[in-house]
Amino acid sequence: MSPTPMFRSIDELQSALAAHAYVADRSLATAVYLALKLGKPLLLEGEAGVGKTEIAKVLARLLDTRLIRLQCYEGLDVSTAVYEWNFPRQMLYLRAAELEGESKDRAIHDIFGPDFLLKRPLLQAIESSAEERPPVLLVDELDRADDEFEAFLLEVLSDFQISIPEIGTIAAARPPVVVLTSNRTREIHDALKRRCLYHWIDYPSIQKEIEIVHARVPGIDERLSRQVVAFVHELRKMDLYKLPGIAETLDWVAALTALDRTALDVETVDDTLGAILKYQDDIEAVRKRGLPALVEQAG
Repeated sequence: MSPTPMFRSIDELQSALAAHAYVADRSLATAVYLALKLGKPLLLEGEAGVGKTEIAKVLARLLDTRLIRLQCYEGLDVSTAVYEWNFPRQMLYLRAAELEGESKDRAIHDIFGPDFLLKRPLLQAIESSAEERPPVLLVDELDRADDEFEAFLLEVLSDFQISIPEIGTIAAARPPVVVLTSNRTREIHDALKRRCLYHWIDYPSIQKEIEIVHARVPGIDERLSRQVVAFVHELRKMDLYKLPGIAETLDWVAALTALDRTALDVETVDDTLGAILKYQDDIEAVRKRGLPALVEQAG
């Protein structure tokens, strides 16, 4: 079973992504197309800010369906990611049942039913797959979660089902579209990778990043866009703690546009470095490199 394929070719998908301001190269469009066609999860790895999360958001819009996002972090557990029981409501029900003379066994049976279940992102995605358009499930920054949670995902990604001891197994009528992202702060296990299609998103070329800027910020001054992208690419050649991604490029463009700038100058760059660099050591390193030279080099 696979989600309803909406694209007849990779070219068609690539064009549709571009129409939603997402500039994808051929290899990424192919990976997304195959994930949709085969109904397999897509694992995207790459540096932060290169567009891994964004493509899941765009896919949800393209497929006209819901985006269900699970943000991973250290300590993420099943009760947060899958389900938990609504304990306060269970207690109120038990007290009411006791007052009404209901048997204890019957009351306990009732409180472990669907009415008392708090559905978290993974369970929502499995259940929603029965809808006309299965949702897009984004499991974001999987590398931040613990190994135990990653192991739990194996059942979900293999069989698209979740087992709840008190209720039974809930299986997806149709698999949701699953996008997993990783910033590669640690290696994702082979067992999970085998269940996914894999694609690495690298920093874009200068020309592609200019296209991205124009797609996301229509009407931006041509010279400014080229200068910004050239400047950012120079920074990516430096030994910085955190290199700026596409997201930072777009943030900087937004900041410069808000300041009514149509070209880079040293003073403005110095004042707005915080839009692209998030560590003071990196900002100082760039200043030591020499802002006038970097601005001149950017054109």
